[in-house]
Amino acid sequence: MGSFVIQGGRRLKGEIVPQGAKNEALQIISATLLTSEKVIVENIPDIQDVNKLIELLKILGSKVEKLDVGIYSFQADALNLEVMDTADFFKLVTSLRGSIMTAGPLLARFGKAFVPQPGGDKIGRRRLDTHFIGFEKLGAVVNYDTKKSAFTVTAKELKGDYMLLDEASVTGTANIVMAAVLANGKTTIFNAACEPYLLQLCEMLNRMGAKISGIGSNLLTIEGVNELNGTTHRMLPDMIEIGSFIGLAAMTKSEITIKNVRWEHLGIIPQVFKNLGIKLEKRNDDIFIPAQENYEIERFMNGSMLTIADAPWPGFTPDLISIALVTATQAKGSVLIHQKMFESRLFFVDKLIDMGAQITLCDPHRATVIGLNHEIPLRGAHLVSPDIRAGMAMLIAALSAEGESIIEHIEQIDRGYQNIDTRLNALGADIRRV
Repeated sequence: MGSFVIQGGRRLKGEIVPQGAKNEALQIISATLLTSEKVIVENIPDIQDVNKLIELLKILGSKVEKLDVGIYSFQADALNLEVMDTADFFKLVTSLRGSIMTAGPLLARFGKAFVPQPGGDKIGRRRLDTHFIGFEKLGAVVNYDTKKSAFTVTAKELKGDYMLLDEASVTGTANIVMAAVLANGKTTIFNAACEPYLLQLCEMLNRMGAKISGIGSNLLTIEGVNELNGTTHRMLPDMIEIGSFIGLAAMTKSEITIKNVRWEHLGIIPQVFKNLGIKLEKRNDDIFIPAQENYEIERFMNGSMLTIADAPWPGFTPDLISIALVTATQAKGSVLIHQKMFESRLFFVDKLIDMGAQITLCDPHRATVIGLNHEIPLRGAHLVSPDIRAGMAMLIAALSAEGESIIEHIEQIDRGYQNIDTRLNALGADIRRV
């Protein structure tokens, strides 16, 4: 297990380019299994979760070639589904929650998918019901083997149907869409997730020959086709990394320019950080954050304390709740952070409290943060990263703190942030990988 040793209290300065979107990559790479033709994907982030998924496709027999930095070609013209019964496949799938995204494409094209209980962050219950209920509506049969902790999904023929999703699950919607594009007839999905990742996936599938309408809304209509063709796709910059850099700049009183952010796909993310008092400017397609000695949390119009809560798109993404929380610890004022989706995601705040942050954990979903207004710096501490986003929040706290901090289990951070130590050191940070 690796660690970061961080010397805090340094101001950063410069430009940083966000990586390709992790959550989009898991969907797009899985979608290459839907065709026997070559698909070229650009702006793929070099992070553990994505690299594991690429390795999984190789095990299945997909021809994967790295063409350049962040650019790969995929061709799934000779897959061997028998490997799904092997120990190597089982081990890799169970270490990666994103492996669930291969189920829809394999079911649609080959009528079978084997899905061991996937791994991923330990942030609370993350059920898969939406995926499998959607497959069943399309005519698939889902069986669960309790001894292997694995699902088998089979279908002689997928048929389009109307479905109202029980939750606007991003991965669930994506999986059902990928299964439905090759189904017989029309599929209507209501309460579909409408994150930019879904927009990107649907637009790519349409370029491959799919017939999807309602893209960008929560009502998708899919006319099934017999086969899909190859295409070239470029992924969005990672909105979670962009939000992380905004919080980092504020916490460390740094002047940072985030390049090529695709503003039109950031939703309310910039506004939420503005509500925390952070100044940021739109400069063409960049975000400029000036160095600020202080930033003050806004109140609601009636004078009540600000609440930041996660919600399905176009609401505030739950992946940035941890970042918003840590950023608020050095603001002026108070804020209620409400994490609605995962009951374990806020448990890392005890480590921030050890560093001197003023936080009251009200219950598993809510925390009140009383900002220190940079008057009392956080203290360096020995930390352990529990998940990707909490790990990044800890790194931000450590970079702003006085003294030395150590963060263990940084593999969690590496799962979602590409070469984060190297890139931040280039701005003036002092992060040593051990």
